[in-house]
Amino acid sequence: MADSATRWKVVVGAVLIQLCLGAIYAWSVFTPGLKDAGWSNARTQVVFSVGLAMFAIVMVFAGRKLTDWGPQRLAFAGGLTLGVGYVIAGLGGGTNFWLVLLGVGFIGGAGIGLGYVVPIAVGMRWFPDRKGMISGVAVAGFGFGAMGWVKLAGSWGGLIDSIGLDGTFIVYGIAFAVLVVIGSMWMKMPPEGWTPEGFVPPQAAGAGGDEFTPKEMLRTPQFHLISLTFLVSAGAGLMAIGLMKLYPPEALEANGFTVDNADAIAGTAMAVFFSLANGIGRLSWGILGDKMGRKQAVVTMAATQGLFLLLFTSMAGNEYTLYLFATLIGFNFGGNFALFPALTADEFGNASVGKNYPWVFLSYGAGGIIFPILGGWLGDVDNFPLAFTITGVLCLLGAVAAYMVFPPHHDEAEKPFSVHGFLHNAHFFEKEKTPA
Repeated sequence: MADSATRWKVVVGAVLIQLCLGAIYAWSVFTPGLKDAGWSNARTQVVFSVGLAMFAIVMVFAGRKLTDWGPQRLAFAGGLTLGVGYVIAGLGGGTNFWLVLLGVGFIGGAGIGLGYVVPIAVGMRWFPDRKGMISGVAVAGFGFGAMGWVKLAGSWGGLIDSIGLDGTFIVYGIAFAVLVVIGSMWMKMPPEGWTPEGFVPPQAAGAGGDEFTPKEMLRTPQFHLISLTFLVSAGAGLMAIGLMKLYPPEALEANGFTVDNADAIAGTAMAVFFSLANGIGRLSWGILGDKMGRKQAVVTMAATQGLFLLLFTSMAGNEYTLYLFATLIGFNFGGNFALFPALTADEFGNASVGKNYPWVFLSYGAGGIIFPILGGWLGDVDNFPLAFTITGVLCLLGAVAAYMVFPPHHDEAEKPFSVHGFLHNAHFFEKEKTPA
């Protein structure tokens, strides 16, 4: 019998899985050792970029297989794939570029893509009354996990110093496989028709809640508006991650800080303030989305992120304002991963989110390619501030796009998207009809 105790076990499993899948963001802990072994900066970033791309692409495949394979089997496969990838990376001393690229980039990224959607899809089926909260909890594990694996390999556990890069890759691979497999034990969908006590499903309440297939969703203007907002909002945050240790040192040195102090301050801004706020933001924005409505939360998050990015260039040259704005930008960046899965469920159906959200998540992959490259290119021509200005303006435009999202209907998916039809059906000033 499905009860409240069962669904809280799902939360435990979701956190265990996502703690391991967050390994992709812990990549930076390996790069100093790889550079000492003769790797170029470009090679370290190729592995990271391939991992992100595989993550996003394979997640679409995983969404399609969620029903056929079942969430337990899919999460199990993701954990084993991720673990095997890291073990392969540890072969050959842990510094062979092609083995690390294959293991961490291609195989490890694929493992993350296989497992990532499972806790989100299962969690939302068990918590239709708290979709923002459960997606926030799941992806908060992803964010905090990255920091934990970094510290374990570095200053806390000293694994790299004690057992080397190869040993750390292998230990992590085994740990990832074991923990994800344990977490997968609780990845079961609730019985058909089950709902929490006192919860009224949206369709029963007359508030929409239509279920869309991916093909139907892709033909709606809502999908394109949501994807556009996700593209610029997540892409801006990924650019900030890449530039946080490049641009602030320049700004601090221009204000009289020594090179060593500037580097230390920028490192603290990224490793502590941005990273902690990233994890906290995932949980906080998920809860805020339940309270204020998902669409309003996304609009608020994207709009404030735009303002923070526009102001960042005038704040990066002071230690304390740098810490403040690194916190604010990290907090909003984390919110993307709690709000967009829940917004996808609101707009295109709670039961279909496992198949639909991976298509929305492709925007994250695109943003992770476009905006960090833009920031690096502008930095090469000594114009980091322009990168933050461009992304700030785009986030404001993303907020406008999110504001234009309205509950879709199946008749919109039965014909090709047209601007005329979209404007005819959009009721921009009506109160949001989808439930929070």
